Amino acid sequence: MTKLRKYVSLAVLTGAVLLIAVDATVMHLAVPSLTRDLGATATEVLWIGDVYSFAIAGLLITMGNVADRIGRKRLLLIGSAAFGIASVAAALAPTPEALIAARLALGAAGATLMPSTLSLIRNIFTDPAERTRAIAIWSAAAASGIALGPVVGGALLEHFWWGSVFLINVPVIVLILAVGWPVLPESRNPERHPIDLLSSALSMLAIVPFVYAIKHAASGGFDLALVASALLAVVGAWLFIRRQRRADEPMIDVSLFANGAFSGAVAVNFISVFAMSGVLFFFSQYLQLARGLGTLEAGLAQLPAALASLVAVAFVGVLLARLGRGRAIALALAVGAAGLVTVALVEGAEQLVWVLLALVPLGLGIGVSETLSVDAVVSAVPKEKAGAASSISETAYEFGTAMGIAVLGSVTTVIYRIGLPVDAPDAVRESLATASASLGDGPALEAAREAFVTAIQATTLIGAAVMLVGAFVALRLIPSGKGSEGAVTDAGASGGAEASVPGAGAPIGGPTSAHASHGATAAAGAEGGAPSAAADAPVGEAPGARTGSVG
Repeated sequence: MTKLRKYVSLAVLTGAVLLIAVDATVMHLAVPSLTRDLGATATEVLWIGDVYSFAIAGLLITMGNVADRIGRKRLLLIGSAAFGIASVAAALAPTPEALIAARLALGAAGATLMPSTLSLIRNIFTDPAERTRAIAIWSAAAASGIALGPVVGGALLEHFWWGSVFLINVPVIVLILAVGWPVLPESRNPERHPIDLLSSALSMLAIVPFVYAIKHAASGGFDLALVASALLAVVGAWLFIRRQRRADEPMIDVSLFANGAFSGAVAVNFISVFAMSGVLFFFSQYLQLARGLGTLEAGLAQLPAALASLVAVAFVGVLLARLGRGRAIALALAVGAAGLVTVALVEGAEQLVWVLLALVPLGLGIGVSETLSVDAVVSAVPKEKAGAASSISETAYEFGTAMGIAVLGSVTTVIYRIGLPVDAPDAVRESLATASASLGDGPALEAAREAFVTAIQATTLIGAAVMLVGAFVALRLIPSGKGSEGAVTDAGASGGAEASVPGAGAPIGGPTSAHASHGATAAAGAEGGAPSAAADAPVGEAPGARTGSVG
């Protein structure tokens, strides 16, 4: 394979991951306008926001197995075409239900792209030094996409309707298909393992009814439907875990959770992104509806947090060397919690600059904690299980993102409604977005804004408390031995050497930023002879060890 073809292939693959990253955050700024145009309720807005991540979390590992069987290039191209079709469906959705369905399809298509892109990179760049650079570029695309999402969305919404944030995907998809088909090489795992569709269905059976129960409770629906959905979620979770323990080739290796360090790292990963995503989902609405910023201004206002998480890579090596992994993660989460407390205190301030400055420690804390917790996940298990560990870490991130929006978003809605005057009209009680669309400036709208700011402040403080719980978990369960194997500063060494350097800037605001770190971690294992990379053999080559489920 020529050098030119390698890097054209890399451009196609980074374009795909950039697309997913941008799509994770580009919609947040469109919430006020789509709420007004579609008449979406507060619960429907939450589903529109988090069903994308739920679909990715539920299907990511399954799609990794599908890629192993049918070929990574084939799945990437099929998934890209599906992503383009779902983007058009989302842009033209006439009702909230149609938009939720389109976002679900976007998440399912996105789940096909992540394992395929990273596996193809590992296959194309066989030289370790070249692979490190390629993964760094791939990770940077994921990171920059998260930061660019609000800016791109803001620029589009200044001139076009809300559907434009989805239609922008189409020309990128056309380019990926046109260039990727002739340029990308095909690869698959020669050892074709069966696809466990039953496990995938059971995982969704555990997740979806649970989220429905939370949102139903937030809307005041304490009835039989709430009890039934909660029980269904418990049964689904029990059946899923039971199947994983008995299956010869489980979707998730639950035996890994017997390792305290591994469980702690996964828990920290989930907790940190849960707190962050739940708070920031409503932050765009706060900037537009309570602060009165335009869409582009609101997008630019969120850059300090995303950029701070990118800068955090400069501190990772020093913190790891001085404190050890567990203590460094705990400190980072404490800094992030302090940032959230500061945000809560200044959200009511007259000067917006104080709110933006308060986002910087949040970004730094999340950037460091995500990088080190992902590295800790793989470092806590034997090298032969690095692929499976990385899959669990990715799934925890996606699940944490979706659950944060669902749970903390529901809490925000409840507190907002409690803070409204008892005689507030139904449109005001539904959400601040519907209040802004139906009311002119006046005492009623001002009261709604004050109630919303109070709700955001309370939820932000809850998010800070959750982060402090994560810091405690990190201190108790994650080892703090300095210079432990897999340290992110040991670039070029074996085992986890390349693990977190390329993906260290795991920025806040969307699911795919962590995929950079997670994927890089899984790929890094190749240098130490871990089986995770050996399975990415091109078609026709001798089979290697299995990758696990990330493909």
